[in-house]
Amino acid sequence: MKTLYFDCSSGISGNMTLGALLEIVGDDNYLLNELKKLNVDGYRIEISNKVKNGITGKYVDVILDEDEHHHVHEHKVNIAHNNMHHEHSHEHIHGHEHSHTHRNLNDVNEIIDKSSIDEKSKDLAKRIFLRVAKAEAKVHNKSLEEVHFHEVGAIDSIVDIVGTAILINKISPDKIISSIVNDGYGFIECAHGTMAVPVPATTEIFANSNVKFRQIDVDTELVTPTGAAIIAELAEDFTTLPAMTTREIGWGAGYKDLKIPNVLKVYYGDMDKPNEGFIVMETNIDDCSGEILGHTEELLFKNGALDVFFTPIFMKKNRPAYRMTVTCRKEDMIKLQKIIFRETTTIGIRYRFEYRTELERKNLEVDTKYGKIKVKKVENNGEIYIYPEYESLKEVASKNNVPLKELYKLEELNNGD
Repeated sequence: MKTLYFDCSSGISGNMTLGALLEIVGDDNYLLNELKKLNVDGYRIEISNKVKNGITGKYVDVILDEDEHHHVHEHKVNIAHNNMHHEHSHEHIHGHEHSHTHRNLNDVNEIIDKSSIDEKSKDLAKRIFLRVAKAEAKVHNKSLEEVHFHEVGAIDSIVDIVGTAILINKISPDKIISSIVNDGYGFIECAHGTMAVPVPATTEIFANSNVKFRQIDVDTELVTPTGAAIIAELAEDFTTLPAMTTREIGWGAGYKDLKIPNVLKVYYGDMDKPNEGFIVMETNIDDCSGEILGHTEELLFKNGALDVFFTPIFMKKNRPAYRMTVTCRKEDMIKLQKIIFRETTTIGIRYRFEYRTELERKNLEVDTKYGKIKVKKVENNGEIYIYPEYESLKEVASKNNVPLKELYKLEELNNGD
């Protein structure tokens, strides 16, 4: 399973992400040519190597033209310099704000939608922008429609976010994981004045995601709002580096020189397909009728349970009871627990993660002299097995007035073809 692991021990920004992913892709021109499809001008990109505390990383610099404030090609959208989100440093761009008509998130999405980049990249870029826009709306007490273009869509943010989406979909990983995200502490200067680190937008993005982050002993900002939105959208888990075979390491250099290496390290490699996402839930019930338990079983199967069964047990004072066991995928656990609590008398459910080995299977229909019968075709070490579906057999048996046991003997269901 192709896996990307983001080591955000020195934080993350948009241009650091571009640099690291470019090293993995190995083709700078691919990104530059794809970004031309945005039909946005007013900038140029310089790609170089920078050394940070002895570590060489790729540095992607979005350089704005003098007339960047006045136009976006074809769309005629005025763009103000993004004082809040410039990836290099807040001090570096302080004072570039201009008074003119600002555009909102819909205008950013329109630029992306009207471009000729691929649909998956468009969708990912818009989801990242939405995270930034929601955070800015909260910070400034505005609706999404009122959040102005200069707050979420300066040209460098468009390049960083859309460029990241393009490179991610070029790599096309099956899984993306991140370390705990480190940010610094202290204060920085930006267009709105002095801000505490993490800055408000970054804090709101973290608060509305599953990102795990912390502050470390570095007196400056390490995570920009753009970087926060990127890792919040991409990473499905925040943990230590899993067991994986590494193919490439991408090093993305940041703008600042710090006491720690200001680089984002991204691992690209292979990880065994995880199967620990299966959960076994159990609960002991001694005061519920069999009819209620049967009804609960039906509901659980209809809502995604992989297996449900009951085991006769004896509880305290030798009371006869049942142990309900439910197997499900991790994403279905909460939904199924609600059904169990609602439908039965239990007041507690145990659960555990378990591994499961699965054989390749296909759902098919087999032609027989009695009609079509639904089956599962399973392969194991080159041998093929056919397992008929009970409900399908029962329907065919009833329709043809044939004993069920005779259908199990049909040659078509036993030859493995």
